Amino acid sequence: MLPQVTRLYGVRFTNDPDGRAAMGGSSGAAAALSMAWFHPEWYGKVLSYSGTFVNQASPIDPATPHGAWDYAASLIPQAPRKSIRVWMEVGERDLHWQDPEGTYHNWPLANDRMAAALEAKGCDYRYLVAANAVHVDDDVIAQTLPGALEWLWRDYPR
Repeated sequence: MLPQVTRLYGVRFTNDPDGRAAMGGSSGAAAALSMAWFHPEWYGKVLSYSGTFVNQASPIDPATPHGAWDYAASLIPQAPRKSIRVWMEVGERDLHWQDPEGTYHNWPLANDRMAAALEAKGCDYRYLVAANAVHVDDDVIAQTLPGALEWLWRDYPR
């Protein structure tokens, strides 16, 4: 798609991963982190709203019984540190916020765990829990997106 945008509109894109971000909300946020984690040579930054770092598989897949919940438990801790910068937000009252940990389906807890895993790995990250906010909360995005983008690109050459 990017070559077509360049051809049609004359927009040029950098090949520098420090100048590129993967961004998304909900499952798109989990996809964005996956893109950068597995391909840091392409994406050096991640912006995540209400990341779906939970188990969404139904029925359960025995090969990955806890789905993306396992990112924080095993994927991040067992991999080498990645040279990526991650900005994450989750709503205090995000999806299934009252569910117990054993359900593997509590968004705030899953994002808490992901932030802790990124910190333990030594990744450059910022994590925001938005008070009284819900899943991919429009008001939170409106208030935080400009600052999140500035933080992600804070030292990128102009």
